[in-house]
Amino acid sequence: MTASNDIAARSRRDDLAARALRICEERSWHIAAAESLTGGLLADSFVRIPGASRVFLGSAVTYDIHAKAGILGVDADLLDREGAVHPQVAMQMACATARLYTTLPEYHDTVVGLSTTGVAGPGPDGDKPAGLVYIGISLPCGERTDENVVEAQELHLSGTREQVRLETVEAVLKRLNALLDRSV
Repeated sequence: MTASNDIAARSRRDDLAARALRICEERSWHIAAAESLTGGLLADSFVRIPGASRVFLGSAVTYDIHAKAGILGVDADLLDREGAVHPQVAMQMACATARLYTTLPEYHDTVVGLSTTGVAGPGPDGDKPAGLVYIGISLPCGERTDENVVEAQELHLSGTREQVRLETVEAVLKRLNALLDRSV
């Protein structure tokens, strides 16, 4: 990737993060993340934006499989059976990070949970190929529904380890913005 491509990609991520922060602030929603393969890059995409502290609450980097179970409460049987790279793990991570903050009265039912889990590479992780990633998103109840929206999306990315990690962040931001547009 060339320097100009890097700058353009960072600018896209900044724009997407700024837009998500603005929409969430307008709705009095907050954002929290649980990250594995992105190791804090998703959090960085938000905190790069001035004023992010009004919306972004934090990120739990649960790189280790036991941290996913012990800190976030992801189903240990699921992790034993499927490993960390699985759509249900991504959904549970997203819900868990939102739940960590909604226990505080000031954030009750206002937290968007985001998650990343996958194989950044350079090689496979067991039977999971490099570039296989799951992102999870949990939205609080909106005006159109009285239920939270929870989903996982499977990605098949290529490139270097760093490219996979950055493309994962961009994919989360794109999907988050698309869901925010639909949940008005």
